[in-house]
Amino acid sequence: MKLSKQFPLNALRVFEAAARLGSFTKAGDELGMTQTAVSYQIKLLEENVGEPLFLRRPRQIALTEPGERLAPKVTEAFAMLHDAMATARDSVEGTLAISSTHTFASKWLAPRLGSFHLKHPAIAVRLQASSDIIDFKREQIDVGIRWGDGNWPGLTLHRLMGLEFTPMLSPKLAESAGGIREPRDLLKFDLFDAGDIWWKQWFEAAGVTETDLDRRPRNQLGSQAVEADAAIAGHGVAILHPAFYAAEIALGRLYQPFELTRSDGKAYWLAYPENRRNVPKIKAFRNWILEEMKRQETSA
Repeated sequence: MKLSKQFPLNALRVFEAAARLGSFTKAGDELGMTQTAVSYQIKLLEENVGEPLFLRRPRQIALTEPGERLAPKVTEAFAMLHDAMATARDSVEGTLAISSTHTFASKWLAPRLGSFHLKHPAIAVRLQASSDIIDFKREQIDVGIRWGDGNWPGLTLHRLMGLEFTPMLSPKLAESAGGIREPRDLLKFDLFDAGDIWWKQWFEAAGVTETDLDRRPRNQLGSQAVEADAAIAGHGVAILHPAFYAAEIALGRLYQPFELTRSDGKAYWLAYPENRRNVPKIKAFRNWILEEMKRQETSA
């Protein structure tokens, strides 16, 4: 038997149904095809094989000897394909891939994932922490936690939380300069990142209009979480979201010298492709995280 360069997969699918059901008509009903279309596909396959696969009799078909040899192997092959697809589908449906900013992942999401696992023990989670805005068309990610203004066409978006910011530093670093008495005192230290618009907005709100922010080196550490670690180590002042660092403040690892906070109007958003909004694992995570956010707002 000599196969053509193009593997006749559709014709094989039709052949398998016809051989199993013993009828072109029944095969057509199962596959949603006309009897004429079934006959055409069988003819294509027979031309490809080079031998008849069915004996056509009035109101009856029967497999020829080549057809008898081919049928069980085709049935087995389609069963293997079915099992492979089922395994792949179970793997995809059983693992939820989440892309999140480093700070949200470490300060909010990771400490609460146990609650999600309790509700949905069959769903495994793969968490990817990154500052990059992922492309759902190119990467195997189910949902993203993004920071911004929520202007991402083609995605379903749910606002999770806004974010206020204020300067924080190590208590020891503050003591090294004789304490922090007024906002301008913060300019005695290195700032992470001095070019961040948050610093300018906060100082303006604090009434400090003359700063040297534009002349300072931009110590960019990549995320709030890393900047907080540097501040705890006494290397400078970070501008952070107080709610994320309540424990560090309570333990005396971070010091918030002023109650003044600011917000730039941006927020954390849950994002995923519109055409995947009804995928069970995505629905489960969406419902869970929105409930958690609602519970957080209620208890605040």
